Amino acid sequence: MPEGHLIHRYARDQHAALAGRVLAVSSPQGRLDVGPYDGRRLRAVEAYGKHLLYHVDDAPALHVHLGMRGLFLRHDGPAVPPRKGVRLRLARAGVAYDLIAPLRCEPLPDDAERALRASLGPDPLRADADGEDAVRRLAVARGAVGAALLDQAVWAGLGNAWRAELLFLAGLDPDARAVGPAPARRLWELAVRHLALGRDAGQVVSDPAAPDERWVYKRPTCRRCGAGVRAWPLGGRTAYACPVDQPAV
Repeated sequence: MPEGHLIHRYARDQHAALAGRVLAVSSPQGRLDVGPYDGRRLRAVEAYGKHLLYHVDDAPALHVHLGMRGLFLRHDGPAVPPRKGVRLRLARAGVAYDLIAPLRCEPLPDDAERALRASLGPDPLRADADGEDAVRRLAVARGAVGAALLDQAVWAGLGNAWRAELLFLAGLDPDARAVGPAPARRLWELAVRHLALGRDAGQVVSDPAAPDERWVYKRPTCRRCGAGVRAWPLGGRTAYACPVDQPAV
């Protein structure tokens, strides 16, 4: 599943290319009523966690969640014919974005948009994120810290790769419970820094000196010390940790 850094990258790039323009909006797949959006001005593209919100004049927000398989393709103009499976095309002269296989692509009335925002915790990549609230939410979360980091109501935007790498950088065992404010603040600061690097690079960056490498995520051995990486189910996904650098409490 695309994690928050890629969602913010999509939002940044599409906002730069499309915001302020009147767009041709279509659904080649035929699964979205584009009437409220076609031929209207796109004001902004916003990312919140793993969600994209398109704000269009005189229309409900258009909500996109990519899920596990969703992606965007960018074309140099609308003359490129879309694939039959394209759920949404956003186009103007010189650029077109095609949305393929999203989990959600739907109008979001004001009350539903408010409910979505209320359901999400702070997003490390948003300028309006409340760091103290983020620390509090994680510090009081019940259960394992590795499960809490995947809960979008605790922090928005993190997925399995970031969970593994951030917990490694913080030296925390994913099974640790009641981590407290100091480790929670350290994790938040790491998330703010590294997700921004990932957004700019278009990939998970947990080591700026070796941006294509991971410390423990899907590795047989820890890249730092060489110990065998532990892998086990946690929070519905496979957790990864180094038994040396992330000792069990």
